[in-house]
Amino acid sequence: MPSDARILIVDDHEDTLYALESALAPLGYQLGRATSGDEALKQVLRGQVGLLLLDVRMPGVSGLDVVRYMRRLEQTQHIPVVLLTGFGPDHELTSAAFGLGVADLVMKPIDPWALRTKVRYLFDAHRRHLALEQEVRELRALVKPGEPAERPALPHPDARVPVQRGQGAHTEELEQDRT
Repeated sequence: MPSDARILIVDDHEDTLYALESALAPLGYQLGRATSGDEALKQVLRGQVGLLLLDVRMPGVSGLDVVRYMRRLEQTQHIPVVLLTGFGPDHELTSAAFGLGVADLVMKPIDPWALRTKVRYLFDAHRRHLALEQEVRELRALVKPGEPAERPALPHPDARVPVQRGQGAHTEELEQDRT
């Protein structure tokens, strides 16, 4: 994830966007905003989004629709998503959300401390995951296609295993008996 990756906050209410930005500002991460599912998808597809805070119920494209679309694309399927809802506990919503692989489902009004804790963990974990993927790609590039990777040589199967302590005298007796 590039260093200019940001957290995208998506809600159709301006006051909620402002409250979420205020709650997350102390973390020091770059924040972006969108007011619809369509706008959120456009920004996510342009890249540079490392975490999505997404309202579930918005006019037009809902938060769940955004997540469904993101999970079908390789470039966006691993971006962590925290869904936000103001409509209280809903078993169907919870099942659908976690079935799509969202990181969390948070009820409004949101506790700023808890939100900052979740966001810091998810954003940093995603950043570490992408750094490891990049390292794997770089290591794979070092191995030329068609060439087997060098492996350490194994000892020849006939190589003698040294005698273990305490067995030396007994082994010598056996060898003398054979002659």
